[in-house]
Amino acid sequence: MLKVENLRLGFTSGKTTLVAVDGISFAIAKGETFALLGESGCGKSATAQGIMRLLPAAGRILDGQVSLDGENLLALSEADMRAWRGGRMAMIFQEPATSLNPVLTVGQQIGEVLWRHLGMAGAEATARMVDLLRQVGIADPERRLNEYPFQFSGGMKQRVMIAIALAGEPELLIADEPTTALDVTVQAQILDLLSSLQVERGMAILLITHDLGVVARMAHRIGVMYAGELVEVASREAFFSRPRHPYTQALFEALPDISRRGQRLTTIPGQVPSLAAMPSGCRFAERCAQVMPVCREQSPPWRSRDGHAVRCHWQGEASAADGARHEVLELAVATGQDFLAVDGLQVHFPIRKGFLQRTVGHVRAVDGVSLAISPGRTLALVGESGCGKTTVGKALLQLIAPSAGSVRLGDTELVGLKGRRLRAVRRHMQMIFQDPFASLNPRLRVGEIIAEGMESLGVVGDTASRRAAVVALLAQVGLPDEAIDRYPHEFSGGQRQRIAVARALAVQPELLICDEPTSALDVSVQAQILNLLKKLQGELGIAYLFITHNFAVVEYLAHDVAVMYLGRIVEQGRAEEVLRKPQHPYTRALLSAVPAPRLEATAVVIRLPGETPSPANPPAGCHFHPRCPHAMDVCRSRYPGVSGVSATHSVSCHLIG
Repeated sequence: MLKVENLRLGFTSGKTTLVAVDGISFAIAKGETFALLGESGCGKSATAQGIMRLLPAAGRILDGQVSLDGENLLALSEADMRAWRGGRMAMIFQEPATSLNPVLTVGQQIGEVLWRHLGMAGAEATARMVDLLRQVGIADPERRLNEYPFQFSGGMKQRVMIAIALAGEPELLIADEPTTALDVTVQAQILDLLSSLQVERGMAILLITHDLGVVARMAHRIGVMYAGELVEVASREAFFSRPRHPYTQALFEALPDISRRGQRLTTIPGQVPSLAAMPSGCRFAERCAQVMPVCREQSPPWRSRDGHAVRCHWQGEASAADGARHEVLELAVATGQDFLAVDGLQVHFPIRKGFLQRTVGHVRAVDGVSLAISPGRTLALVGESGCGKTTVGKALLQLIAPSAGSVRLGDTELVGLKGRRLRAVRRHMQMIFQDPFASLNPRLRVGEIIAEGMESLGVVGDTASRRAAVVALLAQVGLPDEAIDRYPHEFSGGQRQRIAVARALAVQPELLICDEPTSALDVSVQAQILNLLKKLQGELGIAYLFITHNFAVVEYLAHDVAVMYLGRIVEQGRAEEVLRKPQHPYTRALLSAVPAPRLEATAVVIRLPGETPSPANPPAGCHFHPRCPHAMDVCRSRYPGVSGVSATHSVSCHLIG
């Protein structure tokens, strides 16, 4: 269905053109999923944008051919291309916050696709829109059609993007990190939806992702990309059982796992070469453990065996000892008084209607959360998108005013603090936001962004000292010195997240609230960031509130876990207790839905019926009872109290107690 031949893409910089994608070729058959893997900055998203002819202003298609059903897309006029885009081919973009129009409602944005490509309007279009939002797991779709993107959480915006992409019933779907911002249950639901649509329509999928669990579940064939070139192409079975390229093997080594808990993750030294300084030989040579003299002189040829193609001079096999190249990291965990104590935290947003904007109800985003974090420990806050995790993080920093409850940092009560006293406390607490592009000022250079907090809070004195500190921070998060004078738009998504981490660390906080800090990162960079966070925790005793849906990261990093559902904590305890012996039916369903980055048979996924209820109208009794396979009469009438399973493990469930 799709055939890409010798595609070369570049970006103009002054009078020169820097090649970002250098002669890649692949094909995708009808009903097939081809996954494109690689680190940030390797050219994966540029390839997708080139196929859709959506390159930015500086982008240029230098050579090659892209054919869909025999039609050369690169030869079409822009007017003809519009009929293909959104209809016969559609794309799910990596950053939904910057891809959705902020001044149009969600309904208007989905309706535009239905009208342009399917000729649907009126009641028929509305019914289809409601059905699409329901398919992607958004509760109360009739009401949410009339809301704007800023009223949705990060994961929900991603689901809206998926609904828009599927609205035109495309033959080819290009999915650029489609489940990055989604929790595991919604991810399982979306992947099931894409799989069923693929079977029904014979839809081809080009899947761009760094999640090897999603690749193991979805892909038929896999292409590994590095520095603008494909370096390995294989079937799913061959890829996971016998990865041949040293780069592919290094990606597997960088995966976090419970078996590597307390150890340092293997990282790939150095970084992807810049477009302006591309090596003449093998582009991976400077970072490769198997490098030979010929690698630096000649670009390697393709070698193929049993349909498994690899572009590499080295012809050996991975050493069994390679997986043991980890340094043990001793963590000095402080004990004693809780550093942060949260009791009965509530955040209710008013629902206003009518000309006078009277309050007719409340969205109970956070509805009585209690938790504690000790110095030097990591508390992972997990749960489905829209359950209130990010709102908890922002309320702790007083970025959102709590409606009720207490937040104590040491001996200081934060609720109600204002002005200079609040600014002084923020020196001790910082946040890494979920969407790095939306949280970085596009008009400031990276050096100014990182130094802004230092200057504001008086952490580092003169200009020269600040610049030296910024350079050191950039090195810590794996970015070169020259990044200091560049703007955020000049970096890939993963690189922008590293800038956000550096900014948060700049004021030397004692507590970091990390809102999905590794969701936009490929596995090798994720390993760097996790190593960095663990190292800082060991050296400085920093405490982390880690908001995530990636259970591999939770297993590797977290000391304690709190599971959240519809604004409330339903289970919390030590990580090994919650992950190995989950007691709440919701926790069990979450853990069963985690995709594993391997092909072995896994446990049966527990499918939860229906959608997450709206926090504007939560169910009576236990909020989980409409979806719980074990619901009893008491669950429908009374919210369960907290039951202790052990001294450190508690559950809110009528089945326990």
